[in-house]
Amino acid sequence: MEWEEPGIVADVRPYGEGDAIASVMTETHGVHRGLARGGAAKARAATWQPGNILQLRWIGRVPEQLGVFTGELVHPTAALVLDAPLPLALLSSACAVADGALPEREPHPPVFGGLLRLLAGLGGAAPPVADYIRWEATLLAGLGYGLDLAACAVTGATSGLCYVSPKTGRAVSDAGAGSWRERLLPLPPFLLGATGGTPAEWLQGLRLTGHFLARDAFGHYHRPLPASRLMLEDRVAALAGAKPEEPIA
Repeated sequence: MEWEEPGIVADVRPYGEGDAIASVMTETHGVHRGLARGGAAKARAATWQPGNILQLRWIGRVPEQLGVFTGELVHPTAALVLDAPLPLALLSSACAVADGALPEREPHPPVFGGLLRLLAGLGGAAPPVADYIRWEATLLAGLGYGLDLAACAVTGATSGLCYVSPKTGRAVSDAGAGSWRERLLPLPPFLLGATGGTPAEWLQGLRLTGHFLARDAFGHYHRPLPASRLMLEDRVAALAGAKPEEPIA
């Protein structure tokens, strides 16, 4: 059994002397693990870095086997953001979230395509934080936990939406919030199609998607959010000058 396809390195862990267990994501094979021979050795370690895009080949005797990866570097994303703290934090978080939340070997083409576009934008002048949060929303939708931001859950209005219910994931308007206002999650305008947003709005977005990632996507596996995802939120909170998040009642 074998296949060949472009893919994104999501995670790499040393295995034995010089080898590595690599987790990659492709369009038609989803998150897929395999043995990368020499993946932790000096000559190949730069290739097998999370965020890099490779032309991959997987070979195994049977589909259920771990199998062996070979890969040729297509785009060195990791090296391009190594000295850029926020883009590097976005890369690390995206790879960890994809690797930890998506079921193994289950294809999610919209999530893969969104991650490719996100990685391609990391070298731009402005860090694509809003795009990253939109990508997390796409991942949640792909897992069946999508946010419903079309209309207010209380009034049915399609305008004035500024909150999300932490229980249902449905949008709530300012008029419909009522006495529950303090218990709702703020909805940043960029998730409704506005521009890229401010650091304060990015923080709102990360806390919004992070709530559902923690409760549903990672909660399904009884795992906490990845440390790199928490570090990204802390970095954006520092940019926004925000205090630590208080728990939702």
